[in-house]
Formats: sequence, structure tokens, C-alpha cells
Amino acid sequence: MLKEWPVDKFNLLVVGGGINGVGIAADAAGRGLSVLLCEQQDLGWATSSSSSKLIHGGLRYLEQYEFRLVHHALAEREVLLKNAPHIIRPLRFRLPHRPHLRPAWMIRTGLFLYDHLATRVSLPASARVRMDEQSPLLADIDTCFEYSDGWVDDARLVSLVAQQARNHGALILPRTRCTAARRENGAWRVELTDPLGQIREVLAKTLVNAAGPWVGRFLQDGVKEHTHNSIRLVQGSHIIVPRVNDQSYAYILQHTDGRIVFVIPYEQQFSLIGTTEVEYQGDPGQVQISQGEIDYLLGVVNSYFKVKLTAEQIVHSFSGVRPLLDDHQDSAGKVTRDYRFELSEEDSDAPLLTIFGGKITTYRRLAQAAVNKLATYFPEMGRPWTASAALPGGDFEHLDSLIKELTGTWSWLDTKVLGRYAKQYGTLTNALLAGCQSMMDLGKHFGQGLYQKEVDYLCEQEWALSAEDILWRRTKLGLHFSSAQREQLAKYLQCKA
Repeated sequence: MLKEWPVDKFNLLVVGGGINGVGIAADAAGRGLSVLLCEQQDLGWATSSSSSKLIHGGLRYLEQYEFRLVHHALAEREVLLKNAPHIIRPLRFRLPHRPHLRPAWMIRTGLFLYDHLATRVSLPASARVRMDEQSPLLADIDTCFEYSDGWVDDARLVSLVAQQARNHGALILPRTRCTAARRENGAWRVELTDPLGQIREVLAKTLVNAAGPWVGRFLQDGVKEHTHNSIRLVQGSHIIVPRVNDQSYAYILQHTDGRIVFVIPYEQQFSLIGTTEVEYQGDPGQVQISQGEIDYLLGVVNSYFKVKLTAEQIVHSFSGVRPLLDDHQDSAGKVTRDYRFELSEEDSDAPLLTIFGGKITTYRRLAQAAVNKLATYFPEMGRPWTASAALPGGDFEHLDSLIKELTGTWSWLDTKVLGRYAKQYGTLTNALLAGCQSMMDLGKHFGQGLYQKEVDYLCEQEWALSAEDILWRRTKLGLHFSSAQREQLAKYLQCKA
């Protein structure tokens, strides 16, 4: 149910709880604006939890001459590695050389640019390496090119940025739909509907449409406005299989259609494989992987690795719809990953800012630019601040040092559980475990190291409500849970509600 709020008028109302929406809410709240964010489902439940889990510059975008986008993304890669060391970590990639796909000189040139388009602080330079008999790749692949990027727990990034927004005073309302909005007396009168169907109206000076794949629908149905821009919906699907190689490297595989497929170490014993790029029509909330996409991903991987995968080995799959800015390219793979803003000033006292496009790596830069665009309406607001602000739990330098410190404080805690806590919560592990002195204090064990204490913390501090919220977005324990364990957790949450 909607809570009683201290005020009914906000400087900013953000529609959409994906990474761009929570990023804008955090940036604006930190500059002193009163902010409300509403999201029709769980935070990050759609596109923002269905990515390839990478913070990267986008090596292949260099072929499309997207130098500006790659430069900005590489610069943001360094910012995010520093500000969220618990959920964002360096990852080394190997690109197997297939001369008939891209010549060596082209790859070397691309990697040189990738190394130098932005200042590289924390990651090593690219290199060329020879494969030996221990290689997991086919025998005819004797050369790989190495480079570094970052891995991210995308759904946790959304949750942490939402917490950052809340810590600066923003009101975050998941499972709350913006069902209507209209300009009235120099402000937006916005209708919000909670999961029980209860409706409440609030006022906002500025409305931000960060609805992702639903951005066009919200313009048409929510605010009844037209746009000069359009969104191109592109489906991207991933599969998760038992680990295809026992090394720490990720692989970036070239395909004959010009696209690339990632094979990424995932949750210790799995490999994450993706992504596809397929034009999508329909409800973005109903997207599912197709048999054609499964065949495509398996085919690419099997053309490189000694281990041969079959569809029966897939333990999980997920699909998301990327809301790309339509720049009228022939194929989905060539559509820009950059973003654009549209500021509607039909009533100059009640602007509407619509966000088109964007990618997870540049969310912070997008959010900062979006709030900057509204500066003329809020001359009293503060300056940009997020570039040097650690995300909640990220106020430490090295993960190994944090684990050592946490082990000293919570020496009774199972080391495997503590290691996961450090990688998901960082220094917030101390808040999660507050008041505990033994394993008994963690309460009911639901399996795979998930205890009642953590479940309650996620419900109270991170807006979790269902077993899916906890097992697939706040954690990735869904990969390890049995159906009986999932049912047990769901029953507990139903009783708790």
C-alpha cells in the first residue's frame, strides 16, 4: 500500500526503476531536489537485470565509428570500478583469432584504440598470446588477443543506486504504476496506483520518463504527447550452462554474421553465454528466448570450444528488450547504444524529460547529464557529485582486504557465506549481521547459504517482496536452489507479508 508521505509535491518524479531511472533519482536527490521514483514492477526487473553483466567500452562499436560512445564508456568503466568494488570487478577477455573473420591488423588497431581512448588506471593493456595444448579452444585456434573490461552484477547495481537515492532523501516506490499524468497550473498532477489498486495523486514540477522499453507507450498513453524520436526494441537472450572452461578468462567469439558472443565465467560453476540481437515486437514484459536463439548461441560456442554443448545442458536462460534509440540502421546489431534526451516544454513551468537509449555502463553519465539539463528549472540545486561517490557498501579499496576484515569481525560465520556477502553487500555486511553472534542468530536456513537474517534484510532494506526478487535479482542463488527450497522461501515470504 502507498505510505503516508510527508509532502505531496516533489521537484522531480521519475517513471521507471531501471538503471537509468534510479541513476537520475540518485543524482537529483544528492543535489538537494525532492524526488519520487515509481516502478511498475520490482526494481530492475526488465532490461536492467537481463544484460551480459559487463561494464565495458564496447570494443565492437569501434567498427561502427562510435568513438565518442566508446570513449565515454571507457572513462565510466574506471569510475564504476572504483565506486562499486564489491559488485564490479576486472575481467580479462580472450578474443580467438580467426583470419577469415577479422584480420590481425584490424584487431590490433582496435585494441590499441581501446587501450588509449580513455585513461586506463586499474586495468592492464591488451596483449597477443599463443595457445597451447591446455587451451579449451579447438586445435586450429593458435592465437588469442587479450584485453580487460569489467564484470557487474547488474540487478544489484540497480538496487544499490536506488539505495543511494534513498539515502539522499528520494522516495522509491516499486510495484507502483504511473497510470496518468497531466499538466495543471504549472505542475504535473500524477496518478499512482499501488499493487492493491489504490490510487493516489501527487504533484511534481518536473516529470522524467525513464520507462525503458515502455518509454513510447508512456508518452502515448500516460501523458498523451508525441515525440520526434523513436525507440527500436531489440531482444537479447542469454543461456547459462555448466562451465565450459576452468580458466578465469572470459571469451569474446566472432561470428560469420559480424556479431560477437560472450562466454563469461559465472557463479563459480557456470558459463554465461550471450547475447543475441533480434528485432522485437510485443509486450517487453513477456519476452522469452526462442529456439532459434538457443541454436544460434550453441552453434557459435561449439564452433570454438572443444567441449560441445547441447540444449539439454542449459540450466537457465533469460531475455531482455533493449530500448535502443532508432537511428534507422539496417540491422539491429548496428543500432547505436548511445542515448538522447527530449525535453518537452509545452508548459515551460512543467517540463517533461524523456530518456531514449543508453547502456548500463554509461548510466551515471546519462543521469548526470539528464539532471544538468533540468538546471534552469532548479537554479538552487547542487553541483554534480556522483563521479567520486562510492555506492552503498563500496567504501573500501580491495575486496581481499575487506574479506579479511569481515572475517576478523564475524569469525563464526561460514567462510563461503561471508565471501558472498562481501561480493554482494560490501561493507553493508556489517549492517546485515548487526546483532548476530553465532550462526544460530541467522535464523531459518532456506538452503545454499541463504538465511532468514538476509531475507529479512533484503525485504526491509532493498524492497524485495517475492522469492524471484531475492533468488534472481538481489542474489543469484536461483541457479542453485531446488524447487522445494524455492517453495519454502516463497511460503516464508507470503507469511511475512
